[in-house]
Amino acid sequence: LSDADFEATPFRRYSGTQQDEMVNDHKQFLLTHLLAFSDNFHITTHAYYNGFSRNWYKLDAVSLDGDRRGVSGILADPSGNPEYFDVITGTVDSPNDALLVKANNRNYISKGLQTKLDYHWSGENTFHDIEIGLRYHYDEEDRFQWVDGYSINEGNMIRTTAGTPGTDANRISDARAFASFALYKFKYKDLTLTPGLRYENVTLGRTNFGSDDVERIGTDLSVRENKTDVWIPGLGFNYNFDKFSVFGGIHKGFSPPTSSEGEKAEESINVELGSRFTFNGFSGEIVGFFNDYSNLLGSDLAATGGTGSLEQFNAGEVNVQGVEILLNYDFMPSESAFKLPLTFAYTYTDTEFQSSFDSAEDIWGEVAVGDEMPYISKHQFNTILSLEHSSFDLNLSGRYNGEFRTRAGQGAIPDDEKVPSSFVLDLAGAYHLNPNASITLNFINLLDEEYAVSRVPAGLRPGHPLGAYLGVRLQY
Repeated sequence: LSDADFEATPFRRYSGTQQDEMVNDHKQFLLTHLLAFSDNFHITTHAYYNGFSRNWYKLDAVSLDGDRRGVSGILADPSGNPEYFDVITGTVDSPNDALLVKANNRNYISKGLQTKLDYHWSGENTFHDIEIGLRYHYDEEDRFQWVDGYSINEGNMIRTTAGTPGTDANRISDARAFASFALYKFKYKDLTLTPGLRYENVTLGRTNFGSDDVERIGTDLSVRENKTDVWIPGLGFNYNFDKFSVFGGIHKGFSPPTSSEGEKAEESINVELGSRFTFNGFSGEIVGFFNDYSNLLGSDLAATGGTGSLEQFNAGEVNVQGVEILLNYDFMPSESAFKLPLTFAYTYTDTEFQSSFDSAEDIWGEVAVGDEMPYISKHQFNTILSLEHSSFDLNLSGRYNGEFRTRAGQGAIPDDEKVPSSFVLDLAGAYHLNPNASITLNFINLLDEEYAVSRVPAGLRPGHPLGAYLGVRLQY
């Protein structure tokens, strides 16, 4: 929605979106094999398969007199696109094929085999644990998309041109990855050290059949491939004192590139230092973190206002730092049949680009050194107050998201690039019929607050309204 319409009626649907619909289908299989040689030595193997298909059928653009404009740009500036905005809202009738509705039709597959060896033993004042793992993974995305043309008459959409499946996007992207890791946990009295090393070898490919070869014969085939491999080390530590501990670590981060030849992977160095403590029923944790991205990758996603090509680009160097605080307290004595725990968690996050670049993506734009990353709140917290008993439990939770910018920048956030702060209460309850069965009732957004969560892919979008879910949970 436009800003003005969201302010008036945040759950309004424009007439030009009446055909919007997402249809999903998901299949998941997991097989696990455990080979236990002894209490100290075992090998666990998983074979997995995930199949997910979806067709996100949604308004993509408006075309008048041969001038095509995207929905995101129209809703960002209705006064600058009045004729196009009126077509979306249905306040005027339109010519044929004025509304272009894209069928973002895709199939996803991910499957693989992974195994992990775990061997641990103890010595005098020491404990040792070695894990060694191997994994082969394959995934693919099959795009077979098209665009239908519609007119709008008296607020009703009429399909005037049926698109041919495969003429908008017709390609298969895949990745084949081999990974291995070794992790060693060494404990001596109150000190624990955990060094680890991971190796990734990834081959990424794309087979593009083109919009003129919907039968996928290969008459206009375009194939590309990119390879990357990386060693990923890490080290963690923990030291226990009487009523508190100190922990920390330094780890390398990695995210693979796309299939564009020569494109580099995303890499980072991540450091954390913190402490956990307990005192008279009160416990907590405080952690400081610093992430140094040397080559942050951005993606061209329809969900972020882009074309949806999934092409990645170098977003340069970024520093992300902050602190996390977790506090817990139980108001009831330990011998009571009831528990009344209160949990509070807070996160402060500060981001800053260390390099400049230009991007056509709505969320990036023209980025300068010192700009903040979009869609990251500086302040977030959630709190949970629970009443627990052997026969039931009740949880009242509240979550706060501070305002955040929807486009990279610095200083005060412009109103048209801001998602305001929000606070939402949820209520969840369960009645335990027996140790294996429970009846559950959950309320989402208990006070039915109206709030925004995003400005992409096209205008302001509201959060979940008041909702209730009743279910049965079985555990065996």
